[in-house]
Amino acid sequence: MKFSEILSQFGDAATNHSLTSNPDHDPEITGVAAIDEATNGTLSYVEGAKFRSFVGNTNASALILPQDEKLQVLAQQRDIVWIATPDPRLLFAKAIALFYQPYRPAPEIHPTAVIHSTAKVASDVYIGPHAVIQQGVEIGNGAIIHPNVVIYPDAKIGDRTILHANCTIHERSRIGADCVIHSGAVIGAEGFGFVPTRTGWLKMEQSGYTVLEDGVVVGCNTAIDRPGVGETRIGRNTVIDNLVQIGHGCQIGAGCAIAGQAGMAGGVKLGNRVILAGQTGIANQVKMGDGAIASAQTGIHSDVAPGEIVSGTPAIPYKLYLKASAVYSRLPDIYQSLKQLQRKFKNTSD
Repeated sequence: MKFSEILSQFGDAATNHSLTSNPDHDPEITGVAAIDEATNGTLSYVEGAKFRSFVGNTNASALILPQDEKLQVLAQQRDIVWIATPDPRLLFAKAIALFYQPYRPAPEIHPTAVIHSTAKVASDVYIGPHAVIQQGVEIGNGAIIHPNVVIYPDAKIGDRTILHANCTIHERSRIGADCVIHSGAVIGAEGFGFVPTRTGWLKMEQSGYTVLEDGVVVGCNTAIDRPGVGETRIGRNTVIDNLVQIGHGCQIGAGCAIAGQAGMAGGVKLGNRVILAGQTGIANQVKMGDGAIASAQTGIHSDVAPGEIVSGTPAIPYKLYLKASAVYSRLPDIYQSLKQLQRKFKNTSD
């Protein structure tokens, strides 16, 4: 694909480009690569001036650059064609899609799939080897059910949703359209509901529903639990990484991003566009407002206001956390100074 063809695919996303000043230099682009691994014929990107050295050394034939004239001049001096955009990473994501499309099997029901007679399977559906579809299940148009997927009774799968190999969808699960559930994920299993008694723990039956709205992505080996009553709900277009635990009765807003190994106890409520970095832990019934952010390994035990950024365990405002972190490395010196002051004070008192 010629560089000029790539430009035509991007439309107005690129603010300017080097072809305007050098229309005869229009290299063939055969793929995309990280800038430090790029070879002749590949397209790569940088996000800002701090990556200037990469532009000076890369073997890429084309670059997606920020609106930085110095970087653009440097690329031109090295005979590398470029595109300028306010968000290079976003444009690079679109470029990847020009060269790579994920595997998508043609509609088919494999003869080894087990499908209950009461299940309703719409048109253009792929159901792979050894998948199990139990009674009362509904599967929407264009859905893809990869091998070894198990769907329990009374679950509903929306149009064009993809269930990757070996994921499990339990009863009373409602998965919307255009969702992606990755391998090993478990949607709608029983929440951790037990009541203490004098003779031990009494199991509370989990009779509620697990609802994933349209466009939700769930990573490998993530668990989203079913509540005792009511719903566990994941808002539309929320993306969830691998190895995430979402407890029973949680309410997750739209457009949230939850990174790997984050965990939420029962009844947690996240507003829209909340971001949880890796290994964030949230205690029972805590609420986080719209646009709130938790940095990696944050332990959240009380509510977080909309737009607030928190860090540390227990969580504190991010700016305060930075100040505390700066002091932490000096604690041994501070301790020695304190001991000296204590000895001096004691000697003065004597």
